[in-house]
Amino acid sequence: MKTAASKQTLRALDAVNFLMADVHTGVGPFLAIYLAASRHWNPRAIGVALSAGGIAGLIAQTPVGAFVDRLRQKRVALAVGTALLGIGALAVIYSQSFADMVGAQIVMGVVGTFFPPAMAGMTLGIVGRAGLDWRIGRNETFNHAGNVFGAVAAGLLGYIFARESIFYFTAANCVITIVAIFFIRADEIDFAWARGCEKGEVANEQNVSGFREVLINRSLSIFILSVVLFHFANAAMLPLVGQELSVGHPRAASLCMAVCIVGAQLVMVPVALMAGRLAPEWGRRAVFLIGFAALPIRGVLYTLSGNPIYLTGVQLLDGIGAGIFGVMSVLIISDLTRGTGRFNFVQGLVATATGLGHRCPIALPVSSYNVPATTSRSSRWLESLPSRSRFSRPRCRRQNAGATTPSATSQDCALYRHRRRPDRFADPHALYHSGDLSRARSTASAQKEAAFGHS
Repeated sequence: MKTAASKQTLRALDAVNFLMADVHTGVGPFLAIYLAASRHWNPRAIGVALSAGGIAGLIAQTPVGAFVDRLRQKRVALAVGTALLGIGALAVIYSQSFADMVGAQIVMGVVGTFFPPAMAGMTLGIVGRAGLDWRIGRNETFNHAGNVFGAVAAGLLGYIFARESIFYFTAANCVITIVAIFFIRADEIDFAWARGCEKGEVANEQNVSGFREVLINRSLSIFILSVVLFHFANAAMLPLVGQELSVGHPRAASLCMAVCIVGAQLVMVPVALMAGRLAPEWGRRAVFLIGFAALPIRGVLYTLSGNPIYLTGVQLLDGIGAGIFGVMSVLIISDLTRGTGRFNFVQGLVATATGLGHRCPIALPVSSYNVPATTSRSSRWLESLPSRSRFSRPRCRRQNAGATTPSATSQDCALYRHRRRPDRFADPHALYHSGDLSRARSTASAQKEAAFGHS
């Protein structure tokens, strides 16, 4: 019987999330400045070095998530990954060639993808599903607070001392993070819980769901498409604001951009904590839709004025959407993968979708970019998700031709279809007169589809 987590473990989780915010993102935000100002690299070489790490991380996210599911010694692996990131930060200073720099960025990009699924898996293994809502909200709160601290500290160190001090600071943070990791007690991490298995299940490969079974789940597909569209709409917002700020306000542009980034992280701190507390009461979908709604509202507000202070204030709304997303995505994945043993694999899959959503807008012209329409479409898809999903569903089997009464399995399947597709059994005319036009249309469509299928 697993006992409750100790205060030492929970406080160590807080410390690791705070410190890791600066560590697992590497030195990417400051690397471009360092290479341009101190190494005098041309923009093309800087772009290749930065892109190498990003592309390597994008490719590695899903396989790394599957690896984390099978990994029992998550603490040790987390400490090794942290040490590699510290070495990578020092390699930025001491590397002499372009190939060395690109190699260091590739290693850091791949290793950095290990941290989010490993931390979420360890958290689930420590607190279980009963305490996951509150704990993930707390994890994200400390993570965003660490982002603010890391950005401010690195900026001050680079300004007061030398730019190289930023990378020494990152390496020192890695050492402190490793110490905090080993304050998490290994015997309090339940391996079966940490990969999404139910209580009492043996988490071996024979008892977990296959990759294909997970991938064909309809609710998961809807969720991933919603994630892609959300980040597709959100990715270009800050760069477009930066362009607007630079027109006519060249001196204030840098300061306003810094306030936009740090200010949004500050907003995420209370939002993440509140999202974790409201999720059990309001349901995942309701809280997640609030985060989605903040994005089109922000897009519309941007068009009302070009004042730098106004644009900076509107950008702070990004903290609402991103703060909610960081919490609710983990909770929804936990629900969708319950009992499958593929919790961390799906986290890697969703992280890949998130990365694709971030990068797709780069290939599109700004004139074809429609943030409210894209977010509205993803919100409608998200509404079709159940509040809580399970993979353990009754399998429908064909009855024998000579059977006179339906079997228990067939009755269960009929009840399951009724619960899953209530629109087929509703009256579209009554829904229309009650004012629920959206559901009336979907009901009529579902009934036509059912009639066509049985004809």
